Amino acid sequence: MAGEAPVAVIDIGSNSVRLVVYEAITRAPVPLFNEKALCGLGREVVSTGRLAEDAVERAFSALKRFRGLCDAMGVGQLFALATAAARDAENGPAFIAECESICRTSIEILSGRREAELAAFGVISGFHKPEGVVGDLGGGSLELVDVRGTEAGAGITMPVGILALQDRASRSLNKADKIVRDTVRETQVVSEMEGRTFYAVGGTWRALARLHMFQRGYPLHVMHGYRIPAREVADFTRIVHRADSEALAHIEAVSNARRPLLAYGALVLENVVKAGKPADVVISALGVREGLLYSLLNDAQRAEDPLIFAAQEFNILRSRSPRHCEELATWSGAFFRSAPALEEEVQDARLREAACLLSDNAWRAHPDYRAEQSLNVIAHAALVGIDHPGRAFLALSVYYRHMGLGEDEYAPRLLELVSSGLRDRARILGAAMRVAYILSAAMPGILPRVPLRVEEGVLRLSVPADLASLVNDRVHSRVRQLARLIGCTPSVEVG
Repeated sequence: MAGEAPVAVIDIGSNSVRLVVYEAITRAPVPLFNEKALCGLGREVVSTGRLAEDAVERAFSALKRFRGLCDAMGVGQLFALATAAARDAENGPAFIAECESICRTSIEILSGRREAELAAFGVISGFHKPEGVVGDLGGGSLELVDVRGTEAGAGITMPVGILALQDRASRSLNKADKIVRDTVRETQVVSEMEGRTFYAVGGTWRALARLHMFQRGYPLHVMHGYRIPAREVADFTRIVHRADSEALAHIEAVSNARRPLLAYGALVLENVVKAGKPADVVISALGVREGLLYSLLNDAQRAEDPLIFAAQEFNILRSRSPRHCEELATWSGAFFRSAPALEEEVQDARLREAACLLSDNAWRAHPDYRAEQSLNVIAHAALVGIDHPGRAFLALSVYYRHMGLGEDEYAPRLLELVSSGLRDRARILGAAMRVAYILSAAMPGILPRVPLRVEEGVLRLSVPADLASLVNDRVHSRVRQLARLIGCTPSVEVG
């Protein structure tokens, strides 16, 4: 996207040091580059009170590379954050001073409450009206904070990050289990979790979720929005923290660096879920870094729907005519509103609008592969503000637009994620898109003049006389196809 220079965030965590460069500060920031170095800064802070020298040297080396990458990428603004290890260590101030010299920018040392706030903002920026408790597990601490829509409560921080926990427990999982259990018991934020959603933030919990995906044979390898019913969490985490890390060595879903710490992350998750009794655990790929960018937005920008914002940018980048896709959203909305059986809830309408904005993303592909390509691109796109069934709906709607309604050749696994009702709605929207595209050739200015309505059991396409030449047998065929899906009589009226 043309416009501002890229913006970067360096996150100096207790376990990893990471650079993420984003296209711009927007409602749905897109990462241009993402790299981490597992330095283990918080490995010995509890027992020695100091950052380990080898970890410090690894961090300095990573930061020198990150500063060079920012220069090469033309980064306009660089933000740098440091969390629990740098905050708590005796040699933390000297370490931060050298980091600032390397990065050539000031570094914000986050308090526990500030870290919780930014983690909550990250979840608010990445989910549509989240409702539950955010838990951000790092190397040094666990932050918990209540979220309700766009509001974040006062967060708390607990010293049970995976490296700190390993250190405090002298590498004993039994001791670690007791430490976590005693720490989270009767915590107010935990008690407010019952029956709601627990949003899990942090690399170790993402690694756990990846392992859970692997065991389930889950069809969509997208971490953000991955949902695990709470009833499954206890059994799964118990298996993980009782398994030797070497037993996981053959599983590519878990990186070598994460395996030794996975058991501690599993212990923390098990105890939080056991104490809080949430309905489910949802993985958030967005956390403190994205929360920082969200905190920089004005009220109007925060109020934007992140899914629609991202789909609009996709539309600008990939469509033959962005205005046509916008007209398609309006045109299809009028059609759905005209049919009582197709009544939309707010969530249905936003998914339909997003699908229309994404509907022409594969036009440069060979015609034989447009359905397959659009399915893969949309299902795996960097979209936020949407769950996995919603992703499947978007991908299937555009897939049916290209492939037709009788073929599921490339989509059988994705169909596992949607209910029969959502699949039917995707087929109807795909069929309506097929009418729209055959009439308009993806060009703007036509759809507003050819309304499609359901009136007293008749699906009526009205075409003005000066556009009569656009109507042929293929148009009639596609209108009939859509009419059969919704149980109406087709009618194409010209003039």
